[in-house]
This record gives sequence, C-alpha cells and structure tokens, in this order.
Amino acid sequence: MSDRTILVWFRNDLRVSDNEILLEATRKADKVLPLYIFDPYYFTTDADGLQKTGSIRSKFLIESVGNLRENLQALGGNLMVRIGDPAEIIPQVAQQYQVNEVYHHREVSFEETAISEKVESALWKIKLNLKHFIGHTLYHKEDLPFPIKDIPDSFTIFKKKVERDSVVRPVVPTPDSISIPDNFEAGIIPSLADLGLQEPVTDPRVRFSFTGGETAGKLQLQNALESSTAVVAKAGKTGKFNTGLSPWITVGCLSPREVYHSFMSKFQHQNNPVVLDLLWRDYFRFMFKKHGSANFFKVEGFSGEVPELSQEQEESFNRWKTASTDNETVNVSITELNTTGYIPNNLRQISAQYLTEGLKVDWTRGARWFEAKLIDYSPASNWGNWAFVSGVGNDVKFTANFKMPSISNDEHTAKWQAAVINAE
Repeated sequence: MSDRTILVWFRNDLRVSDNEILLEATRKADKVLPLYIFDPYYFTTDADGLQKTGSIRSKFLIESVGNLRENLQALGGNLMVRIGDPAEIIPQVAQQYQVNEVYHHREVSFEETAISEKVESALWKIKLNLKHFIGHTLYHKEDLPFPIKDIPDSFTIFKKKVERDSVVRPVVPTPDSISIPDNFEAGIIPSLADLGLQEPVTDPRVRFSFTGGETAGKLQLQNALESSTAVVAKAGKTGKFNTGLSPWITVGCLSPREVYHSFMSKFQHQNNPVVLDLLWRDYFRFMFKKHGSANFFKVEGFSGEVPELSQEQEESFNRWKTASTDNETVNVSITELNTTGYIPNNLRQISAQYLTEGLKVDWTRGARWFEAKLIDYSPASNWGNWAFVSGVGNDVKFTANFKMPSISNDEHTAKWQAAVINAE
C-alpha cells in the first residue's frame, strides 16, 4: 500500500509549535508536504500608487518563512516554497507528489476567503479535499457562549460573556518528527527584489526593529514576560506595557493561545492588557465572520452614509502620509510608522482620527496606507479599527462615543518626538 501524504498549506500560521494542522497531518499521514506560496497579488500596487504589502512588512514575512523552513528541518522535514497563484500551484504540487488531502487554516477577510475558495474549487476538479481548520483566534468559535450570528456587537458585552462562560484551549504539542515525500523540491525563498520591492529605508533614530520568525517571536515573548513582571512588581498590579508581540502573532509565528497561557501562568487573572489585546483581536475577527467583511471596506461602513469629506483629498492625504501636517504628534507617529512598520495602538488611533476628523480624508485611504506599512497588519484588526475610529463601525454606540486617546504621558512618543525634532 502506498504512503498517505497530506499537504499542509501554510499562510498566517508560520510556526511548528501549537499548530494543529501540522500536528494533525503528522498523525494522519505517513508523509507531510509543508508548502508556502508567495502570491504576487499581495505585492501589487493599487490605482493610487499604494503598495498592498510594503517592504518592511515583506521583509518580516520573508524572514518568518525562512525560519519556518529551519524549524521544520530541525524536525526532519522541510518547507516547499513557490511563487504564484495558489489555485494553480497547489493542485500541481498535489498531483506531482500524489497528495491525498490538503490542510489549511480558515481566514475571515473576503480576499483571503476568495483565494481559499479558488483553491478548493481547483482541488475538487482533481477529486481532492481542502480541509479547513480554525486556529487564528484565542477562543475557538466552538467554545463561544453564542453562535457566530448572535455574537454581541458591543465589545464590552462580548468580553464579559466570553471571559465568564468560555475557556481558552491548551496549546497542542509540537510534532516529534516530520517525514516529507521523496524527491522533495524545496525551492528558493524569494528576496525583496524578486517580489518587485526595494530594501526598506533605514533611519538612525530607530531604536528598535523586528526580525521575523518563530524563534525571534519566542525570544520576544520571554522578554515581554520579564518586562511585565518588572511592571507588576513595581506597581503592585498589572500596569500598562507594550509587549511588541503583535507582528509575530499576526503572521502566526506565535499563537494567541501560547501568548495567553504564558502570561496567565505568571498572572492568574484576566485583568491584564495582554489578554485585552488578544480579546480585541478575536472580536474583530468574529465581527468579520458575523457580518461578512465587505462593510468594513466601504467608506460608508455600517452607517450607510459617507462621512463628510474635504475637497482637498489628494493634498491632505499626501501631507498626512509624508508626516507633513501641522500636528507634530501625528507627524512623529507617521514618521515612525514609515520607518519601522510599527507604532503603538494609541498612536494609530490618534493618526486615524486626525486624518478623518481633522483633515476629513476618506478613511479607507488611511486604512490602505496602514495595510502597506504595518508590520503587524491583519485585515480584521486594521479595517475594524479604522471603521470604529471613523464612526462607521458595526458598534454604533462605541463609534458615537469614541474619544481621541490621551498621549500626555506617553513616554515612547515623547522620546521619539525628541529624536525627530533634535535630529540633525
């Protein structure tokens, strides 16, 4: 009898630990074929000249894919890498290696789900099944205290009910070993130039940088745990701190469950900002699932009305994205975003509200700029946040009462602002 082979299609789950589809494949098959595809669609430029995925974010992704290959090799496996349309490549690879089934994690945004549907249709033509797994959220949807269609639109109510009536599943173990098919053709991981991108512009004022990959993510997790312990020891309670973990969570180098259980093992309560951030991330993904993602990408959003827009859209947006406004805090924030791919959440809200309320620019242009620049971009969190800030989100009460967050005591912003202003 021939060996059973399962193809594991990696997307935003670039890790070997707490990865259900990888573990399940090793248990159900004799051979596992790990595959990652760089889809050219994500490296295009739109009609306004905005990149869908900028250089900083792409560099982090390339590093993450490279580290996934290393970690798979340490288990006896490898990672196949290809460039092209997944709906063409996956059936080709499946037939070449006599694959019996394909595994992948389900997404929620319309672009990602459309790609999955194309792949599923293409596999169906050759009588292969695309098996969907759910693995991007802290709380599994089957463990929620309500069906998806009845999830409260209010984040406060959602948080209260989920924390009271649901539990976070334990992490799944890392496979002991992985056996790949014979004549495995790994392929070359592309460079930025191969994807049509230039090297990111560096800035001497940058005080931090991010290296992609599960290995770097686990190191950052340990650093965050140590830092949070110091905050708690000093304040006597869980204070506010920025873990910097979101880039690794976004591409799946770290799982939300691993982060959650790591922090809960130190702080035996849910009232800490790390859990809150993970809950917000879950909330936006479930809102995409509940309402469909389409309304989150429309300028009128859920309100049905387009917000008041300035007649100087082009000029105002250009000043904002190039950090040339009359608001120094916004300029500092956008400068940091453009040079590092990251800014704290409160600065994202300030920059977004200034663009939409101050300059009255179409909020979707700002969301697309963040999409290109943010190293931790995810469709649900980015577009969900922008819709809220712009007053067109699905939680009408929240958007109506949204207030610009205070930055008066933001040490991070103050230091960066001083660096920008004092730079020669």
